[in-house]
Amino acid sequence: MGLIDTAACKQQIGDYLTGKSDALSDNTILQRIRMRRRQLGQMTIALDRDLAKKRIPAGDYHISRKIDGEFTCLVYNEGEVFTINPGGTIRMGAPFHREAKEALDAMEVRFAIFGGELYVRREDGNRPRVHDVVRVARAPGSESEVASLCFGIFNIYEWDDEQRSGHYADRFNLITRIFAKGDRVHPVETVLGDGSKAVLKQFKTWVDGESAEGVIARSDTAGVFKVKPRHTIDLVVVGFTEGLDDRSGMLHDAMLATVRLDGTFHIVGRVGGGFSDDERTRLLKLLEEHVVDSDYAEVNSDRVAYRMIEPGIVFEISCLDVIARTSRGNTIDKMVLEWNADNNLWEGVRRLPLCSIISPQFVRLRDDKSANTDDIRFSQLTDIVEIPSANVVSEELKLPPSELLKRSVATKELRGATMIRKLMMWKTNKEEKSRDYPAFVLHLTDYSPNRKDPLQHEIRVSSSEQQLLQFWQEWEKKYFVTGWSKVES
Repeated sequence: MGLIDTAACKQQIGDYLTGKSDALSDNTILQRIRMRRRQLGQMTIALDRDLAKKRIPAGDYHISRKIDGEFTCLVYNEGEVFTINPGGTIRMGAPFHREAKEALDAMEVRFAIFGGELYVRREDGNRPRVHDVVRVARAPGSESEVASLCFGIFNIYEWDDEQRSGHYADRFNLITRIFAKGDRVHPVETVLGDGSKAVLKQFKTWVDGESAEGVIARSDTAGVFKVKPRHTIDLVVVGFTEGLDDRSGMLHDAMLATVRLDGTFHIVGRVGGGFSDDERTRLLKLLEEHVVDSDYAEVNSDRVAYRMIEPGIVFEISCLDVIARTSRGNTIDKMVLEWNADNNLWEGVRRLPLCSIISPQFVRLRDDKSANTDDIRFSQLTDIVEIPSANVVSEELKLPPSELLKRSVATKELRGATMIRKLMMWKTNKEEKSRDYPAFVLHLTDYSPNRKDPLQHEIRVSSSEQQLLQFWQEWEKKYFVTGWSKVES
């Protein structure tokens, strides 16, 4: 019996189908794929060239060219072949699927899962880019585009009822035996080598010489290392925190943003490394001169709130990697801010998909650049990773207003003081546009000036209006008791 209900998939071009995980008859498949992606992320140590010299220990390594594609697993089930990524996207029927089926049909295997990179083989001979595979695999424009999809295999995760473990060399030897003659499905390009010297030799050949994305070095004894060149990005500073205790008077870290095409500011992350002590002192004084108000607040890892500054100061940073999705395939949503120049105020807009920057380091202050769409190009990030909603503009960013459904207020006099209780229930109208909002909210405000804590709140959220109406009735009976007088609202 097949694992995929093809009727639940969408026919793209020819035999090529795409679908979501609800087309799977075995929902544990997606869970296993996500587990493998998490394990890969947890065991892989990301390094740049300089760190690789110091931190890659001696040992025998399988050194592979890193493909700039999409982590995907190829599933074989009694002649059925499909691929699935951690986000739950299923693909089947492309030429590379048929090629994989032919190779695996010749093996004595009933079920197998392979880990690899789905990528596009470019006609111009340039290296694959993840942007290409996202576009082509999602909505190809022609049969030739479907045919350009390829799959580079780097691991075997399951083989019949066996979870493949043991020596990596054995797994890769089996991959080579099955797919060595493959065209669109093949083992990732791999050489054997000893220690950091061999890894960096391949880095020089593939990355410096052929513009590859990086190299992956795998060892059963030493672990998995990803070696990539560092990216350099210009970002605008929107906030900062000061160091604590003996670091008082020094910059602790800065919150950085990119400028979207519509002029809004999208928070990318924070940088706290790469500064000398002199720079920390000097930059803190500079940033303190530009502090402004903000209706958006955020704290750092020490739970210290960022002091927001007007947009204008630009940092050049370097980072080891830029990641646009979690290990489960979800987007990495960050807050978009709008600068209200008339009121010298930052205003929160909403969260949108962006990315995380890995191992950011301060490089220098860019006095020659300003906070605009040219100097702080959003494409600095989209050139590296595929970011959903990258072209959304400010009018589309604004969320619909909430709708008040019920409101009730009551007061009570006690020892010359007026106590107030207010119940409000509203529909957000935002749940379909942002994961940050529920559909319905019920909120109680309880104010009593004679209490140690005068103002207290209680809140319930739900996707069901009926459920919150039941809470409303319970709270009215509980809080609007004898002695409380309702106020007309």
